[in-house]
Amino acid sequence: MTGFFYTYRKKAPDEPPTKIKAIFFRFWRKTLTYPPMKFVDEVSIRVEAGNGGNGCLSFRREKFIPRGGPDGGDGGDGGDVMLVADTNLNTLVDFRYTKVFRAQRGKDGRGAQCTGARGDDLRVRVPVGTIVLNSATNEVIGELLTEHQRLTVACGGKRGLGNTRFKTSTNRAPRKTTEGQPGEKRDLVLELRLLADVGLLGKPNAGKSTLIRAVSSARPKVAGYPFTTLYPNLGVVRIASDRSFVMADIPGLIPGAAEGLGLGIRFLRHLSRTRLLLHLVDMAPEWTDGDLWRDVRDISNELVKFDAELAGRERWLVLNKIDLLPPDERERCGKDLLERLQWNGPVFRISAHTGAGCRELVSHVMKCIGKTKIPRD
Repeated sequence: MTGFFYTYRKKAPDEPPTKIKAIFFRFWRKTLTYPPMKFVDEVSIRVEAGNGGNGCLSFRREKFIPRGGPDGGDGGDGGDVMLVADTNLNTLVDFRYTKVFRAQRGKDGRGAQCTGARGDDLRVRVPVGTIVLNSATNEVIGELLTEHQRLTVACGGKRGLGNTRFKTSTNRAPRKTTEGQPGEKRDLVLELRLLADVGLLGKPNAGKSTLIRAVSSARPKVAGYPFTTLYPNLGVVRIASDRSFVMADIPGLIPGAAEGLGLGIRFLRHLSRTRLLLHLVDMAPEWTDGDLWRDVRDISNELVKFDAELAGRERWLVLNKIDLLPPDERERCGKDLLERLQWNGPVFRISAHTGAGCRELVSHVMKCIGKTKIPRD
């Protein structure tokens, strides 16, 4: 049967039943690979608190009450805009699409001395570790370091007054009211700094992502070419059921990163709250000239250019990929490097790929961070 609005199609003899097609479709969807969520750590937004409601001009009018007097109510206060820390968020990517946040306006007052309803507050969820800056002055307004912590960034306008407020002994029927005040409007910069105990430093392809995969449950991308890591990764290293610390892996640095080469030094901000820095050195480099001393010096110079306080923080040298060198060459290269650097701090020799030396490293890290205070900005 064929019609203008409806066409009946017979099922082909070899067409699979609907149930089989549904099962196949569900299996096919599971095999799809979706692109990873984009990491954004700095955005600009505008917040606008609600205006206050206007006061009401009204007089009481009832039977047998010829001069009831004024009964205009006040308006309601405008709603505030506040930021709320949420541990389920780890990026500011949502703010790339929504730039303006407005709270609700307060309701106007009404007769019978009815006060207008207060405008609803607007709560904006942000990741834990977010710093809020004034876009005009670059002044730090506050930071959110714990879950459910709140920070009011724009206060609502005060309510307007009804004519009842202006009644006096000489003015029994005032016609004066006031309008609600406008709410605050601000341009803000949100800057995310990850909360980690230990930070990993090093040149590209030094094995930072491999190390964080070996000692934690994090699974960053690992490949045999530079700049595999394009955004920071966090991993929780568990020593025991009640002992753990958080490790941060950032993209590799190259000479001139402070001038914008490579991925730049913008990701170094995520190490500002760490207690300890682990500087990984590739003992068998494939993508550089093999001058280990120069590699360590370049990273140190970039740290100084970014933040002198961060450059002076406790830093351990971790010689990675020792499994690719013979034992005698391994000792010789390590000794020469330490002599040229005049290194007096702790040194660890590990292989993140095979796991050699990793257990000893994380044990010493756990002991160190238990004695070190968390730096504050």
